[in-house]
Amino acid sequence: MKFKLLLVGLFASQVAVAATTWDMPTPYPENNFHTQNILQFAQEIEQATGGELKIKVHSAGSLIKHTEIKNAVRSGQVPIGEFLISQLANEDPLFQADSIPFLATSYEASMKLWQASRPEVEKLLDKQGLMVLYAVAWPPQGVYANKPLNSVDDLKGLKFRAYNTATERLAQLAGAVPTQVEAADLAQAFATGRVESMITSPSTGANSKAWDYVSHYYHVQAWLPKNLVIVNKRAFQRLPEAQRKAVLEAAAKAESRGWEMSRKETEEKLAELKANGMKVEPPSEALMAGLRKIGETMTAEWVKAAGVTGEAVLKAYRQ
Repeated sequence: MKFKLLLVGLFASQVAVAATTWDMPTPYPENNFHTQNILQFAQEIEQATGGELKIKVHSAGSLIKHTEIKNAVRSGQVPIGEFLISQLANEDPLFQADSIPFLATSYEASMKLWQASRPEVEKLLDKQGLMVLYAVAWPPQGVYANKPLNSVDDLKGLKFRAYNTATERLAQLAGAVPTQVEAADLAQAFATGRVESMITSPSTGANSKAWDYVSHYYHVQAWLPKNLVIVNKRAFQRLPEAQRKAVLEAAAKAESRGWEMSRKETEEKLAELKANGMKVEPPSEALMAGLRKIGETMTAEWVKAAGVTGEAVLKAYRQ
């Protein structure tokens, strides 16, 4: 009997050793649809592998700050993570393709742009020992302000929240003052006067209770930035083949599901902004004309910076 118990104990110990747990840092709160999608992604992997591979999701930058997630995955500090693709624009302009104002302004166009740019994004990250699992678009970006905006001129001099190089450049071209602020710090930044306007999704606005600090939202649908989920190639390759297959299958499902969640999110969060007293309005023709002009300038700048590869991506997208 003792021998049998010893064997059971040894077997249990081996199972425990065989199980793998991956820590996954994400930048957004648990109630954010991106995080909800990732939690389901993790659950599906655990189920598909019989608990042999578990992903522990650390939301809202609780484990690693948003700006440091990619490098943490690259260094092996964590095996997997999520971040906004355009945060890497300083590394290569190709990472900024989905944040060019008024280039891709619908879900269909945004997916087409992702399909055109994904191979090049994968090549760039592969050189850093990283592998793309999937990407999910945010709802279309709109303009928030604490006063009516009738034209781009009304943005002049306003402290404008920037979260990547594209939003920083947009602010500059509009005559606003770009100020770097993470989503988690929005309420405080507006309350203290660090920022007075921003361009971001209805999701970020609703999740940060934008109605507490701004009065107007203009649904300009400037672009649909994407979050990227990546994995350290070495960590991935160390997994047994069946687990690698489970991760890739769950990633494909998460991408498809995430885009549908994003569409639903757009409608729900616009309604939430309205329900809480914000003036959710279509932009005036003058405002749109000014913003589109900025978009044309930024598209030309991007193509010049991205070179031959950027031209090829743009051509593939526009075909």
